[in-house]
Parts: sequence; structure tokens; C-alpha cells
Amino acid sequence: QAQLVESGGGLVQAGGSLSLSCAASGRTFGTSVMVWFRQAPGKEREFVAGITWTFGRTYYADSVKGRFTISRDNAKNTLYLQMNSLKPEDTAKYYCAKSGKWPPPTNSREYGYWGQGTQVTVSS
Repeated sequence: QAQLVESGGGLVQAGGSLSLSCAASGRTFGTSVMVWFRQAPGKEREFVAGITWTFGRTYYADSVKGRFTISRDNAKNTLYLQMNSLKPEDTAKYYCAKSGKWPPPTNSREYGYWGQGTQVTVSS
């Protein structure tokens, strides 16, 4: 089983920036795609962005396109999410997950394992 550990969350004012990380370890063989999801209180977990591990091809939800950038460091087995121009509606717990599909599934039920998540709070 792969272990996924998210970090980098925090409290930021609207318009600010945060950078999240997801360190992957353990059984990562067969991982071709990594994704970020987020979940706000009382809402379903929603897709944010995905990236192919080998070539770095990216895919974004419309709500974050142009503001968020997903990237990865293959040597460090680490996934990143740079979040700029943050809005209060970006407030959520952010999770990373792995997939073998492209484009990445946007339904969270298609993912079997999640890290513990990292909280992002954007104040207005």
C-alpha cells in the first residue's frame, strides 16, 4: 500500500498564496497519475487537479484553472499544488491520491486510498 502524506496547509487571506506538498512512499509502482481533491465541510470531495507522473501532463477543474498549478518531483516522489489568488471558497481540506487513469477520474469514489489531508483556510 502506498503512503501519502499531505502538508503545507494553513490560514491565508483572500488573494494570497499557499503551496501544498504530498509525499508518496511505499508501494507506488503502477502509479501513473497523481491528483489533488478537496473537501469543504458538508460538501462532497471534489476534484482539483491531476498530473501524469512521467510527462507532467496536467488537468484542472474549471474552478481553479489559471490560479492553481500542479507539479511533481519524480526524484523526490513528491506532488505539489501551488495555489495563487486564493478565494474564501477555496477553503477545504486538501487530499492527494494516485490513479492509473487519464484523464483522471473526477469522482472521488474511484479512488481507494487517501492521505490524511491538509487544511486550507482562506479568510475574506
